[in-house]
Amino acid sequence: MYDEHYGLSGRPFQLTPDPAFWFDTATHRKAMAYLGYGLSQGEGFIVITGSPGAGKTTLVGHLMDTIDRERLNVIRIVTTQVKSEDLLHLVAQGLGTDTTGLAKAQTLAAIEKGLHAVARTGKRTLLIVDEAQALPMESLEELRMLSNFQAGGYPLLQIFLLGQPEFRALFADPRLEQLRQRVIAMHQLDPMGLEELEPYLIHRLTVVGWNGKPKFEQGAVEAIHRWSGGIPRKVNQLTGRVMLFGAIEQIESFSAEDVETVIADLDNDTVVAGRPLAAAANAATASATASIEAPVAAAAQGAELVDNAAIDALHARMARLEARLEEQDAALRRVLTLMVDFIEGEEGARGIGAPRRETAAWQ
Repeated sequence: MYDEHYGLSGRPFQLTPDPAFWFDTATHRKAMAYLGYGLSQGEGFIVITGSPGAGKTTLVGHLMDTIDRERLNVIRIVTTQVKSEDLLHLVAQGLGTDTTGLAKAQTLAAIEKGLHAVARTGKRTLLIVDEAQALPMESLEELRMLSNFQAGGYPLLQIFLLGQPEFRALFADPRLEQLRQRVIAMHQLDPMGLEELEPYLIHRLTVVGWNGKPKFEQGAVEAIHRWSGGIPRKVNQLTGRVMLFGAIEQIESFSAEDVETVIADLDNDTVVAGRPLAAAANAATASATASIEAPVAAAAQGAELVDNAAIDALHARMARLEARLEEQDAALRRVLTLMVDFIEGEEGARGIGAPRRETAAWQ
């Protein structure tokens, strides 16, 4: 609804990845330089890491918009602990080769044949593996082996690996020494600095036809950066809610106080009976504890009636109830999170705001 209120053609702070909103921060500019250098080399591995929401997927989407598809055949794989043999089948599938039911040696031969076929068309093959931190060690070793395929002394395959920060730590493993030797560039995506945040907000608003309203005062920008830590996805999450709050409250210029009000709502989003879930859980725990501790106290006063074994049993019961409350707390949080995701998905399906694109974005 906020896009209509402010006369925008779409939602500028949607969480769905979309390279149309690409913003050239210092860290993303450097990452693109590394990717461009890697493409010019045509060999080895390029590794880009970053925290969730730092913009790795948007980076790849922007790269796909800039490359010459007539000269580059791109295979993209998003991994979730893909086993080595499954990974090989996915690569073969990206080359248009069906290796279902084939043994590993036959699959490798089919991949090499497919890479040669692509090379004969005048194209190079680029393999992009996202969420690489989830790959087992054996799968990473298979990628290294694939990078050995050559024709006339020229590599047939180049590989970009995208992952979360822990993927960099994985490279310290001695078993990956040969893979490390093939990495020609590595870059860590950093959060946006405070000085980049206001231009980022203005850029995304401008993409959807911003006419100067709403505005973000300096204090509001600082509050957004403080809460988000400069992580683009978190910036979008908060700013989208701020815009919705502004549409409801008819706000044309956001202050730090406005942003802090929304932050308080975000931090207390999940409520039970009008109270934040944490407070409700704490109250329930206190009530349960009090109901159990009462007989314990009575037992202490009348020690002649209740022996130590009975007191220990009451304490054990109290521990079990507290554990159950914690489990219910966690389950309730998951259910309510799914409800929020479902509602947002329903809004997208009904066409509220801008059409959802199929391409990637801040991820």
